[in-house]
Amino acid sequence: MAKETRKLIANNKKARFDYFIEDTYEAGVVLCGTEVKSVRMGKCSVKEAFIRIENGEAWIYGMHISLYEKGNIFNKEPLRPKKLLLHKSEINKLTGQMAVKGYTLVPLEVYFKGSLVKVQIGLAKGKKLYDKRADIAKKDQRREAEKDFKVKNLY
Repeated sequence: MAKETRKLIANNKKARFDYFIEDTYEAGVVLCGTEVKSVRMGKCSVKEAFIRIENGEAWIYGMHISLYEKGNIFNKEPLRPKKLLLHKSEINKLTGQMAVKGYTLVPLEVYFKGSLVKVQIGLAKGKKLYDKRADIAKKDQRREAEKDFKVKNLY
């Protein structure tokens, strides 16, 4: 069996800063031809995107895929809602957790797995302001430690 290659297209760094990611899922995305070509060129963004489950189907809103230059009449609207392909059991599990525990679904990254466009979804709980401050402090501490270590090893 050939190894599946995974080529990252878009990453949502802000999601990991704003939320505690409890669990991740991989979902396919229903796209038309010109959207896939645009994604291949790297013209995709999930910074403002969010996911809703409606009528037993998962939809991603706010995922921006730029218009394909040579697409003319076949181009779709850049911000149209796109259906996510998940198993029914996964959707039921996510719906239950979102209802009971106050979780939300956020897209973490968009990538190619083989020739298919996939979205990594995170089951997330929002961070408070003091949690964000703690993350920033940890990052600064780590950066200072790496800087000190680098300076010490130069002499």
